[in-house]
Amino acid sequence: MDSEEQTLRYYLKIISFITISLLIILFSYFFYILNKDIILTKNPINITKGEKIEEVLKNNIHNLSHFDIFLTKIYFKIHNIISKVYFHYGDFNIKENSSLLNLLKVISKPSNVLIKITIVEGWSQKQLDLELSKFFSEYHTIPYQDIIADTYFIQKNTNFYSFFEKLKVDKEKYFNKYQKKILLNNFTKNEIMIMGSLLEKEGLDTEDKRKISSVIFNRLDKNMKLQIDATVLFALTNGVYNLERNLLRRDLKIIHPFNTYLNEGLPPEPISYVGKKTLDILFENNKSDFLFYFFNYSLNRHIFSKTFKEHREKLNEYRKKN
Repeated sequence: MDSEEQTLRYYLKIISFITISLLIILFSYFFYILNKDIILTKNPINITKGEKIEEVLKNNIHNLSHFDIFLTKIYFKIHNIISKVYFHYGDFNIKENSSLLNLLKVISKPSNVLIKITIVEGWSQKQLDLELSKFFSEYHTIPYQDIIADTYFIQKNTNFYSFFEKLKVDKEKYFNKYQKKILLNNFTKNEIMIMGSLLEKEGLDTEDKRKISSVIFNRLDKNMKLQIDATVLFALTNGVYNLERNLLRRDLKIIHPFNTYLNEGLPPEPISYVGKKTLDILFENNKSDFLFYFFNYSLNRHIFSKTFKEHREKLNEYRKKN
């Protein structure tokens, strides 16, 4: 072996050693960067659509140098190619003392910041529209029969149409639980939603709703008009505003498809949003002999009767005292 070849081999060893050393140092630094605790400028962080990973890091983390950001960008690009994982836009809660690696894992999934939207039982469409306007820039009025009133948690920045689909799926899941109940043999889902809305507007509490539901079942079974005041109020206001006065006798004669004093059977659609607890009461299929009831303002409760004679006597007695 001549001296030139020996010299070449020597320099190759040196270069190899330096290269391996640099790679070890680089990978060690990579490991250090990815696993060291980060200092956030704010929490939760917000990532806008179209923002690049280097912008995300620069805008949200204090303790990263330009070189750190450059190396992290390379790591994230390689990781994306291998795992087909990309960061999302939206708001993200990052735990305290998180590493850069933890942050990258969080933003590679949908937003973990949830917002709570409560749809109250008995609400009108106007009331729900007002609530939806707090969360969505674009939305449409939701028909009463399409959803069930409840509290829902959704990821922040979810659009209205995704939220609406979630509500419809939730309703289907609810009814699937009761698919073997006799009530679904006797009534359609829409009719159950209608009866539920009547209970929301008429009933005071669980026991009151149970009794009123039995009255509705009994009257429908006997082909009697329901004569429910809440339907007259809806006919007068279309559910848009409160009447702010007591019903008058002439109100009971208003010609309107929702007036159950004039029309037989159920109204054509629900008159409010219905909650699960009220629907649960309907699926209990409560039985009684009651056919009549009225509200006693002195006692702040409904008074139930089995016959019209009994109902009239109780009502006259109440009117004499008031």
